[in-house]
Amino acid sequence: MTTTFPGLPFGAQIVPGGVRFRLWAPDCDTVSLVIEGPGESREIPLERDANGWCETTVEGAGAGTRYRYRIDGDLKVPDTASRFQPDDVHGASEVIDPAAYTWRCTEWAGRPWEEVVLYECHIGTFTPEGTFLAAIEKLDYLVDLGITALELMPVADFPGDRNWGYDGACLFAPDSRYGRPEDLKTLIDAAHERGLMVFLDVVYNHFGPEGNYLYCYAKRFFNPERHTPWGAAINFDGRDSLVVRDFFAENARYWIDEYRFDGLRFDAVHAIEDLSEPHILNEIAVRVRAAVHSGAHAHRHVHLVLENDKNESRYLGRDDHLRPHAYVAQWNDDIHHAYHVLTTGEDRGYYADYADDPGRHLARCLTQGFAYQGDPSPFRDGEIRGEPSAQLPPTAFVNFVQNHDQVGNRAFGERLTLLAPEPAVLCAATTLLLSPSPPLLFMGEEWGADEPFLFFCDLGPDLKDPVREGRRREFASFPEFQDPESRERIPDPTDEETFRRSQLDWSALAKPKHRVLLDHYKRLLALRRTELAPRLHGIAGSSGSVVWRDGKAMRLEWRLGDGSTLSLLANVAADAARWPGETPPGRVLTATAETAPDRLPPWFAAWYLDDVAVARA
Repeated sequence: MTTTFPGLPFGAQIVPGGVRFRLWAPDCDTVSLVIEGPGESREIPLERDANGWCETTVEGAGAGTRYRYRIDGDLKVPDTASRFQPDDVHGASEVIDPAAYTWRCTEWAGRPWEEVVLYECHIGTFTPEGTFLAAIEKLDYLVDLGITALELMPVADFPGDRNWGYDGACLFAPDSRYGRPEDLKTLIDAAHERGLMVFLDVVYNHFGPEGNYLYCYAKRFFNPERHTPWGAAINFDGRDSLVVRDFFAENARYWIDEYRFDGLRFDAVHAIEDLSEPHILNEIAVRVRAAVHSGAHAHRHVHLVLENDKNESRYLGRDDHLRPHAYVAQWNDDIHHAYHVLTTGEDRGYYADYADDPGRHLARCLTQGFAYQGDPSPFRDGEIRGEPSAQLPPTAFVNFVQNHDQVGNRAFGERLTLLAPEPAVLCAATTLLLSPSPPLLFMGEEWGADEPFLFFCDLGPDLKDPVREGRRREFASFPEFQDPESRERIPDPTDEETFRRSQLDWSALAKPKHRVLLDHYKRLLALRRTELAPRLHGIAGSSGSVVWRDGKAMRLEWRLGDGSTLSLLANVAADAARWPGETPPGRVLTATAETAPDRLPPWFAAWYLDDVAVARA
């Protein structure tokens, strides 16, 4: 049985008797379809309509057919909307039958957001093989750890054999380095069978620097007057932007519908400029939710998450039933930065915004979401950053002490366990994993992996030198990299060895020092599952408060969804702190150490749960 993806106006679609090929090419003179294969090569000139669309149906073509488009009688290019690129971004595209895979876990409906514990991983370095199928072998480990959602860094087809994934060129095609489309579906199916959700990181703010052929035939995909740190800005509000908006909105629907991902994380949306109404982010959210709610799986839980350095809480609003209007949560970089300053003492770069009073910033993040809610940023020369967020529930913020950015954008990719003392790491994990906000772990964090996570890519020869020199220039302002010789020590992102050094060493789990941290994470996540997650449904905005704070020591409280009270007593510092005067109400869920009558120990965290009033009611 074959099918077409509902509403997808781009790419190759299997239809009765053949394949329909459709390309938007408003900015070239001629286009022809080139069918390629063993013993077969034929070229079909295409007519364009007044809007720039080229379309034809080829009888006898089907799944496995290889094809490209010839632009202006010369350059052959892959399909930007290809479902698979077996020979990478410059090769021929392959027709895929989206209905060929037989799903096993057909009744899967996802899980409520309140149950989310995210585990971010990079498929290429997660296992020695670096494939979708190899990742299946680690799913039982994740379940045992207490993870409920696997989050994949971008898998859209990128140039070369290794990449973080943010250089995607064919956004509908899982990268062939990781496996075929059916392999990705097999991974998702296997995760669902184990009760794991799967999220995907998608990049809608730019295309990668290699393999993007849109410039040859659809320049209107880009706005030449705007730029991002990673390339030309996408045209979301200029001439012919309706087609461009459709491309990205349909891409989001595609991953949710065709691959059954449980959620998407939208990368760096602060780099998306759109002055039209509705904003493209709102349009994508509306269209994804409409597709989910109208389909055969209308009962599914589907979660949309943002990364947004502007701290724009407007996208996270709730209705009267506390359901998100558009996006359920945002990655909260603020809380990472506060944790990092507290545990490592580093205060340069953007950490300067948190160095004045890191305890205050941490307390505000834990109870109100953002640290910067319309406040001037010293790092940005006094620029006002953020919008009020206290009115949102804590579940609107994904909190973490490590992620791919914060580890990998360091010159040497060091993880927190190499930068902070063990008691500080344990304290940070304890405050993170039992707070009402959903936590995110970065692969290997839970056992204190020794491997760095370095920046790596495998671009073409013309780009290797600029990438290498750009990486070293990025750190030139730091005192330790002032001279060229010191900058030479920064790992070369284009060297395959840099990628190899970033691969997780799973044998380290047998070492006692790693087991201690792993057991700590497992115990805390077990508490989260049994004691906290069942009480988060219905948690409202303004539910958190700072009861007491003295520098880096604090007592915080939250009113949970079932009416119980959760309290944190913590001293996130290397020195003892004074006792706050009284113990929080309720029973102790966990504590990193015993307390003395008049002081809080260094790197101390204890959680309390008061559910007596709920029980009586």
